[in-house]
Amino acid sequence: MTKRHFGVPVVLCYVALAAPLHAQQPGDGKVVFDKWCTPCHGDGPGKPGTAALQALYKGVKPAMLEQRTDLAPEFTRAIVRTGVSVMPFFRKTEISDAELDALSKYLAHK
Repeated sequence: MTKRHFGVPVVLCYVALAAPLHAQQPGDGKVVFDKWCTPCHGDGPGKPGTAALQALYKGVKPAMLEQRTDLAPEFTRAIVRTGVSVMPFFRKTEISDAELDALSKYLAHK
């Protein structure tokens, strides 16, 4: 019976795939938004954050966070770290301070 060694190729594939993602995230607020926020605050059906904001604002403000122009970075950081209503808070081990800064700037359109 021949022994096969799959460890090295698997590790190399993982590193090759993971490295570009890690290199983009800290400075790219769009990447952070897509990973952490889009599942609830994206466009389309089945997005509870967008639906909740749509019901709350009734068209006075955009329900889509990426369309807002009034999201100050301080406000975004506070909401992400403390949560609000049914939105959970995010720990620094989930969204780092650098990623949160990039996200806050992205949503502030600066």
